[in-house]
Amino acid sequence: MNVKLAADKAGRVKADLIVIPVAKGKESEGAVSELHQALRKAVAARVKKTAFKAEPGKLLSVQASSGDLVLVGMGDADTPEAWRRAAAKACAAAKNVRAKAVAICPGAAEDVDALVAPLVEGFLLAAYAFDKYKSKKKDRVPAPRSLLLSSPSLSVDADARAALKRIVSRCQAVCFSRDLVNEMSAVKTPSFLAQTAEEIAEAGGLSCEVWQGERLREERMNGILAVSAGSRESGALIKLVYTPQGKVSKRVAVVGKGITFDSGGLSLKPAGSMMTMKLDMSGAAAVLGLMKALPSAAPSVEVTGYIAAAENMPGGRAQKPGDIITYRNGTTAEVLNTDAEGRLVLADALCLAAEDKPDCIIDLATLTGACMVALGSRVAGVLGNEQDLVDALIEHSRQTGESMWQLPLVEDYVEDIRSGVADIKNIGSNGYGGTITAALFLRSFVGKCNWAHIDIAGPAFAEKDQPYTPKGGSGFGIRTLLSYLAALS
Repeated sequence: MNVKLAADKAGRVKADLIVIPVAKGKESEGAVSELHQALRKAVAARVKKTAFKAEPGKLLSVQASSGDLVLVGMGDADTPEAWRRAAAKACAAAKNVRAKAVAICPGAAEDVDALVAPLVEGFLLAAYAFDKYKSKKKDRVPAPRSLLLSSPSLSVDADARAALKRIVSRCQAVCFSRDLVNEMSAVKTPSFLAQTAEEIAEAGGLSCEVWQGERLREERMNGILAVSAGSRESGALIKLVYTPQGKVSKRVAVVGKGITFDSGGLSLKPAGSMMTMKLDMSGAAAVLGLMKALPSAAPSVEVTGYIAAAENMPGGRAQKPGDIITYRNGTTAEVLNTDAEGRLVLADALCLAAEDKPDCIIDLATLTGACMVALGSRVAGVLGNEQDLVDALIEHSRQTGESMWQLPLVEDYVEDIRSGVADIKNIGSNGYGGTITAALFLRSFVGKCNWAHIDIAGPAFAEKDQPYTPKGGSGFGIRTLLSYLAALS
């Protein structure tokens, strides 16, 4: 989609659909006051006739000679998330009337430049659709072809255009990640993820390394080997490195869980629980989306992305409950439930990341249903060994609208994952606190590095349409990590 900026009044804008966000009780103010007199009167008459109140998400349509006009209610909120949701509503209205060119006019304000990011994000992310397998044209709702943001006080200089380009790039990265999550598992094997990483590296000037087959054995990637043993598909350890131009301010490792399909292995899931298990590589998809966006975002941070990819299947050679894995760092883990496999592959990648001694390690994983029990489907859990890192991630998540909440690493629960025949076991003893015990398992592989674990089991996949996240993969975490990395620059 072509996105542009204009320093102009709403009354001078030409588009198939003009959208004006309005606050509750101020339905005739802001950009509405910038319209031509006849249209202002038409808006006032329509507001009066319908008793329109600008509650959040409420729409009011007005016919205009220059194109359809829609007022989008903002309520009393004036936050980035409120503007994102207003833009998402604008996108839905545009799709409804098949508008090709859309203009959003937030009105003149001193801080209008700060609205560009949430407005563009809300609109572009709401425009996303995964319809490649829909055979009938009528089932495909086209997104608008262009978006114009226009305000008399909007900056439109070279710096503003460069910032806009970065905003669009991160939205494209989120949509790219969504495509990966929504793709069927028959396509997105570990080898497919590896090939995708190589393409990202070539396009963005990153370095890429892929370990498969014998190389996994040589490097003692025994978690990936164990989980993928029952599948015909080879597992993979994927490493991508973004190196900034100029001085490096920090070095950050980001690790993603890449289970391209999770049947549960020999600890087989019920059929209903397998229906959406193509989503179990959402952490890997977030890392790939992040690495794709970094050349455009250009933080002064060296970022290394690690993906531990495998397919968890119940084949004749599959790992069995009671098996013991010896990891690269010497830690041994007893496998009592093969459906708790994400932590087994993440351990390999965390060992590698820790050996490189980055300033911090952040992992993203659809790890535990327990996190959804605690926080629901819209909020990710964050746990870590460094409070400043956890606090920073949560603060940036507030800015991006990707909700996160801290859960504790309870030291007493270490006893719940202590094994009688190995160092640790991959499930807790009593079935409670599953998110915490899973994080404690992961902590065994990060050494002395500052580390945060983000359990995205809930928000990685939308079971129904959300304000700017259509049903399916969400691309959760990418915008928060980009915001965090920018702050380190």
